[in-house]
Amino acid sequence: MRPYHSYTPDQTFLLPISLTELISPTDPVHVVRRVVGELDLRRLHDAYRSERGRPPFHPEAMVGLLLYGACRGIYSSRRLQAACAQDVNFMYLLALARPDFHTISTFRKRFRRDLKSLFGQVLEMCRAAGLVRLGHVSLDGTKVRANASKHKAMSYGRMLTRERTLQEEIEHWFEEADRQDVEEDGEHGSDDDGYSLPEELREPAKRLQAIRAARVRLEEEARDRAEREGKDPGQAVVSERAQTNFTDPESRIMHTPDGFQQCYNAQAAVEAESQVIVAREVSQAPPDVQRLRPMLEQIVELNAQVPEELTADAGYASESNFAALDDAGVYAVIAMRRYHRDEPPDADPAAARATNRWPHRNQMRERLFSPEGKAKYKLRKQTVEPVFGQIKAARGFRQFLCRGLEAVEAEWSLVCTAHNLLKLGKAWSPA
Repeated sequence: MRPYHSYTPDQTFLLPISLTELISPTDPVHVVRRVVGELDLRRLHDAYRSERGRPPFHPEAMVGLLLYGACRGIYSSRRLQAACAQDVNFMYLLALARPDFHTISTFRKRFRRDLKSLFGQVLEMCRAAGLVRLGHVSLDGTKVRANASKHKAMSYGRMLTRERTLQEEIEHWFEEADRQDVEEDGEHGSDDDGYSLPEELREPAKRLQAIRAARVRLEEEARDRAEREGKDPGQAVVSERAQTNFTDPESRIMHTPDGFQQCYNAQAAVEAESQVIVAREVSQAPPDVQRLRPMLEQIVELNAQVPEELTADAGYASESNFAALDDAGVYAVIAMRRYHRDEPPDADPAAARATNRWPHRNQMRERLFSPEGKAKYKLRKQTVEPVFGQIKAARGFRQFLCRGLEAVEAEWSLVCTAHNLLKLGKAWSPA
């Protein structure tokens, strides 16, 4: 009989096995364990210090759980709970603690701002490891689906029509209820308390309430927009095509490769040499052009210096953006339209329309068609787009779990922090 490897699943051990013996030395759990021990979590400790009741789970354990979960592509609190009971790596990281999904979800919501700030601390560790030099940075945005369906959105014009229809329907039901009450009172006596809505009326009333709240929200947004633009808020008019979503009102309809979806616009600035994310942001604005200057300010704030070079696609092209980069002393190469490979300079139809009204555009056009500019722009695709691929494809982050701009900002920050942790782990590992 052919011999086999020993198979004794019920074998007991004289001495217990250390969990670290079962984990690959290259697994990112070791990086997460090292990093959480160096993070400044004083705000979390202070929040627990004045509380009474059962002892909470250690902040290092909970932060490590969320970061390692993001490294492994596990974001749901229920899946994290299951991993703590089934995955040896999670067992080691949490020292066999088993927080339930309520505890994990509550921790994530309660310390949302503190979790968001971890990005800067990990970025500082990357800089100390020599991963962030800001020689060349590429900026891009990607549409990430919101935790809401586009079919749960409605335009302002549709709201007005639907609101009238529901109001008429409800009034009809009240009239019918009054008529039936009179008949039943004459037959059985007045036993109805007069407060309970008929079963068939409850759903229309609930829908009417949601539509009215959404209409008021759009009207408030229109007034706020008019006030920011220096106009009279009282004269603000809501476009009939303006939409809002009932599930996540702060998300927006955006164009994606899969058509129009309910999304947020997630931004990332990536260092070319190390692919470390040096700035991140989530926006409600579908176009990228509005996000270049805020992202440039964040790069400077988090890294205490401006990048030497910056590349971006045509979505960021505008005279004001070019001027801001020039004022900051950044050598930028930003596409002004979709260019074909090895396209000659005289093939640019915009070159014939160049005037002195747009000096920065003219300068960018010349730079784009120079040999140096072409070489710099090629770095964009191999810098920022692979990062989005790693986040979306390798780690499965294609949709936000949370709702609301503040919540998805913290969620995107945690995802970007996990990405940088993996890059940091490679820098710490021996060659």
